[in-house]
Amino acid sequence: MALRIETFDNARGGNVLYKALTHPHAAKPGRELVEALARHKPIAIVDSEGAAAGFAEVFGLGTSDVAEVYVQDIARIGSQVVGCVAKPVTDLAASQPGSVLIAAFDAERLITRFGPYLPVGAQVLSLDSLRLPDSRLTNPRLYLDPLNFATNFALFRDGPGLHTRLVTANYWAGYGAGNAACWLTLFDGGGEIIAEWTEPLGPGPRGISIDSRDVRRRFGLGDFAGQLFMHVIGAAGHDVVKYALDILGDGGGTRDGVLSCTHDANAWPADRYAGLPAPAVGERVILWVQNSHPTPVPAGAITLAPMGENMLVPLDEPIGPFASRAIDVGTLLPHLAWPRQIEVHAGKHVVRPRYEVVAAGRRRIAHVNVERDDLRPNPELLGLAEMLGKGYLLPAPLLPRGEWASLLLPTPMAVSQAELPIAALVYDPEGTEVARCPLGRLPRAHAAALTLDELSDALGDGVVRALHGDRAAVDADLARIRAIEAVENAHEGRLAGAVLADDAGDGALLDPERHAAHGVHAAERLVNPRKLDGGSHLQELLLI
Repeated sequence: MALRIETFDNARGGNVLYKALTHPHAAKPGRELVEALARHKPIAIVDSEGAAAGFAEVFGLGTSDVAEVYVQDIARIGSQVVGCVAKPVTDLAASQPGSVLIAAFDAERLITRFGPYLPVGAQVLSLDSLRLPDSRLTNPRLYLDPLNFATNFALFRDGPGLHTRLVTANYWAGYGAGNAACWLTLFDGGGEIIAEWTEPLGPGPRGISIDSRDVRRRFGLGDFAGQLFMHVIGAAGHDVVKYALDILGDGGGTRDGVLSCTHDANAWPADRYAGLPAPAVGERVILWVQNSHPTPVPAGAITLAPMGENMLVPLDEPIGPFASRAIDVGTLLPHLAWPRQIEVHAGKHVVRPRYEVVAAGRRRIAHVNVERDDLRPNPELLGLAEMLGKGYLLPAPLLPRGEWASLLLPTPMAVSQAELPIAALVYDPEGTEVARCPLGRLPRAHAAALTLDELSDALGDGVVRALHGDRAAVDADLARIRAIEAVENAHEGRLAGAVLADDAGDGALLDPERHAAHGVHAAERLVNPRKLDGGSHLQELLLI
């Protein structure tokens, strides 16, 4: 079951209340608040700010625990809130609760406002019990200021021959931030806090690097594989925490088979994620499922499914608050192989997950991407093609072909996307189109990966780009795409694919028997770099 709380709205942005309720350092006070309410029943809630349902969902305040809910907004009277029919707040005076929860932060003004209606003898509590210390806030005067919750999670681990290094920067200095700092909390795999510290970001723009080996020495830790929570204090301009994450071995280079990198700027859990590749022969694909919340993920609440199919395979064990699980997707979907894809039905329980491709002693990391649930087909796009040219597009670099084989696996960007009408265009370094490869109207469950083998006769050095491939299909589908770009080194094997996302546009159809790759044998054919012509300069792919 999905967590019933809004995390992010594509029109309004992130839900600050969600971040305030689920902050790791609000977890213990939140549980204590529920216990305090339960000691003095019946419980009444004043929900003038609309926060009651989110609090109840995150901290398990059951509908059987709440006797009455009162609201100030006349339009909400009679609606269902935490299992109760909402009443006008003026009726509170005639009730006899043991506890009254003012479901709001900065609640002192509300307690004063509703004072005449508060029953004599009832304990009055508020969400201010969850409040972080003022020293940890950018703007203590307004608790739900987005700048108070510039936060993000990252996979973070350290063990024999396997380390992580997170790199970020004080880009808030460009917006006038002063002495910003990063408050860091490290969880082990079981969700227990094993380290907490603060890294000064300095008064100006500068980068910082957090190495798991340094953290391990500093706090005397053993092996760990969990998540690092970042909270920037003193942010300005925006609340987005961007970072790059290196996975590296003892040598720090490629020779030990570990060096790889991923990134993130998305701190908002989503209902579904796309772009998880099925393993090829000889590979393991490990999905890191990391609970982002102070409440457990119930068994079966997160499922995996072959992309485009309704066969949902559940994760059959619960995941504790802020705990991590490494899931071998091949054990859950043993008959699925590259270039098929897997859809993660995450139910808003996890921030965008990482995955690793492990094969032949080498390990590569990437991330899946959010599947939008707010995008719908728009037939008006057809009439804009002449005005906008290619329309929606997705550029991707191509590494030197003498050493690397590059593959492109289109992946849906939205839940409503039934087909992916796509074509690929190749540009040389001067920007001249040298090849065009239509992929056709790929079904959601497709197994088509594009390789440069298909384009080798036309390729010099340059860029390949992707466009929507069938203009007539745009009115039956939506015109946005993503793709996994996976590359294979002639000596080191396939890297995990980076999920690329941008806008996409128009193109033409193709014979699927000639260009679509199906199953394991096709995957083996697609990744042979020795079939590719030489080339020493960067190229670019444009998916349209």
